[in-house]
Amino acid sequence: MVLFRVSPNLLSATLLMALCVLSTALHGQSQDPQIPKHERIVPDPVQPKPFTTVVTRRTPMYTVEFRSEDQLTQHDRLLLADAEASIAEHAGFAGLEYQQSSWIYRQIVCPTFPNHLFLRYTRNNGTGDMSVFSASIPRNGEGRVRIVPILKRGYSLFSPAPINALTISAFNHIRAEEGETANSDWLGNALCYAALAGSQPQIRPPDAEPAVHKPIPSLTAVMDVETQTHGMQVLRFDDAAARPHPMEWSMTFTRQGKLIKATHRPASMMTVNPASQKPAVSRTWPVPQSGQN
Repeated sequence: MVLFRVSPNLLSATLLMALCVLSTALHGQSQDPQIPKHERIVPDPVQPKPFTTVVTRRTPMYTVEFRSEDQLTQHDRLLLADAEASIAEHAGFAGLEYQQSSWIYRQIVCPTFPNHLFLRYTRNNGTGDMSVFSASIPRNGEGRVRIVPILKRGYSLFSPAPINALTISAFNHIRAEEGETANSDWLGNALCYAALAGSQPQIRPPDAEPAVHKPIPSLTAVMDVETQTHGMQVLRFDDAAARPHPMEWSMTFTRQGKLIKATHRPASMMTVNPASQKPAVSRTWPVPQSGQN
C-alpha cells in the first residue's frame, strides 16, 4: 500500500480558496433583491374557544322562556317527582325553609342545555319578603340535582347571586354535565346564566323602535375574544327587561370552557327626548341573527 503525503502549504491554499468561494456566494445571495432577508411566517389564526362564531344558533329568540307549572311535559313531571327529595335537602341546607307551603315554580327553558330541566322556585310572603332559588335536574341521569340560592326573605344569600362563586360553580358543573352541546350557542349560555341567577333576561332586538322617554340599551350583545389574556372569551349583553332599570351582564370564560368571573351592573343607557333631533345611536356588535352565532 502506498501512502500519499499532502504538503501543508497546498492544504492551506485549498482551504483558503474554498472559503473565498463560499464568502463570494453568500455575499452575492444577500445582494439579490429577489430573495428576502428575513422570511416571515404568519401563524394560523387561533379559533375562538369554547364558543365559536360560525355555528347556527339553536333559537333566534333573544329571551329565556318561562313556562308555568301546568305547562310541564309528563316526562318532566316524573323527573321532578324523582328529584323532589334532593331539592328539599339542598334548599334546607341553604336555609330556604322549603318544607313550608306556598312555594310555586316555573320552568326555565334554555335550548342550549337540552339535557337539563331548570326550575325557578318562588315564595312570596308580601312586600320585601320573597324567597327565590333555581334548581337544575339532569335529564339523562348523568349529574346531580343542584340549586342556586337567590333570595331568602328579601335578602341575598352570601352575596348577590349573579356574581356569587356558588352560582358560578353550579353553572360550571352544569356545563360539564351537558358536554359539548353547551358550547353551541354563546348567547344562549349568557341568557341562561342570567336566568339561573334570578333574572328573566330579554335583549331588545337591534331594530327595536325607541319611544319618547323610553330608555334603550346602548349595547345589545357581544362576544369579545381577549387574545392578550390567553384567548379568554367575554360574553356581554344588556338585559332590557330588568327592573327597576336595565342591567349589563358580563361573563368571562377560559378556552377550556370554565366560567371564572361574572359581573352584573346597571347598563349604560340613552334616553330619546321629544326635542332631540338626533337619531338614536347604538354601539356596534348587534345580536347575532338566526344562521349566525
